[in-house]
Amino acid sequence: MDKRQAIGSWLSGPRAAMEDAGADFGYRGEQLGLPEEGPGSIARPGRRLGALAVDWALCVLIAYGLITDGYGQATGNWALLVFFVMSVLTVGTIGFTPGKRLFGLRVVQLDTGTVNPVRVLLRSALLCVAIPALIWDRDGRGLHDRLARTVEVRI
Repeated sequence: MDKRQAIGSWLSGPRAAMEDAGADFGYRGEQLGLPEEGPGSIARPGRRLGALAVDWALCVLIAYGLITDGYGQATGNWALLVFFVMSVLTVGTIGFTPGKRLFGLRVVQLDTGTVNPVRVLLRSALLCVAIPALIWDRDGRGLHDRLARTVEVRI
């Protein structure tokens, strides 16, 4: 291996280096029995982050306009509480938040295809902590989804 290959594998990440070495990881969601593309496939990170940004902006607007009547530290705290309540209520009943619906995403439980409200409560609490959502597995699911046994799929 020359220096260019070593640097290239370092820049492209460990997954690319392992694939170059012959490891077959398959596509995201293959181990979960989900399709590679189209409805029911794993949601891509860009869509998930876009939906999160829309939901967070909506919660900040609600906290700013209805609760704190101005922007400050309290607005951010109230926005987090509004985000938690909105996530529990909307994902627990219909399977998506307004941002997820806008981006064509839905949260489902792996074994049943619907979402148990208790699992949504756990998922939402871990999402508000933020650290579990930043730790992803090879299928693109955050730790909050793994612990709640849910997955975010395309509609």
